[in-house]
Amino acid sequence: MKPVIHMKELRKIYTIGDQEIHALRGVSLSIEEGDFVAIMGPSGSGKSSMMNVIGCLDKPTSGEFYLDGYPIIDAHDDDLAVIRNEKIGFVFQNFNLLPRTTAVDNVELPLLYAGVPPKERRERAIRSLVSVGLEQRLNNKPNELSGGQQQRVSIARALVNNPVILLADEPTGALDTKTSVEIMGIFQQLNDAGKTVILVTHEPDIAEYAKRVVRFRDGQIVSNEVVEERRRAMPEEVIR
Repeated sequence: MKPVIHMKELRKIYTIGDQEIHALRGVSLSIEEGDFVAIMGPSGSGKSSMMNVIGCLDKPTSGEFYLDGYPIIDAHDDDLAVIRNEKIGFVFQNFNLLPRTTAVDNVELPLLYAGVPPKERRERAIRSLVSVGLEQRLNNKPNELSGGQQQRVSIARALVNNPVILLADEPTGALDTKTSVEIMGIFQQLNDAGKTVILVTHEPDIAEYAKRVVRFRDGQIVSNEVVEERRRAMPEEVIR
């Protein structure tokens, strides 16, 4: 397997007034294609800065960072916008759906930005929603969907461009326990099919659905361990 994420001695420094905040302090990490990695750490540990860098929302200050073989540290902002749309599927805690827009139209958005023709956009959006079990909810707006269904729309939108990685930021943070299991089951199914998943969470039980847990403290990786007793969402727990 090739690494889809490769970082070496990565540093991120924020300047606030005359103060320097060292958010990442020489981080080295590789994530291979088909991996499922949970990133954990207390507030201020660097995990959010790490997510922003992986998601090409923020550029590192120094070091090496390759995403799917592309050198990110020297990329221009326009290049980063293209990379975000083509190579990264984002899933957020609060879903980030357009409230007056149907599920299928929400899922179409990345394809609209990519200039995909309308007929193909619609076909791909429908396929993506079907893949997360929402074939009966194509024309529902977010306020007509449960929290779990809204997160499924968010996952479908993240998948529609067939990204290199799925990057999920606290995707179960706004959900109850049963629905959280369902959503983690979807991530596991996608990972079993070969999709690389990177999950940021503060919940140890959610991290146990991943294959590997990377823990941050004070801007550094303090552990990088395989999950020995991995949780699996039972098929009947995942509503299809």
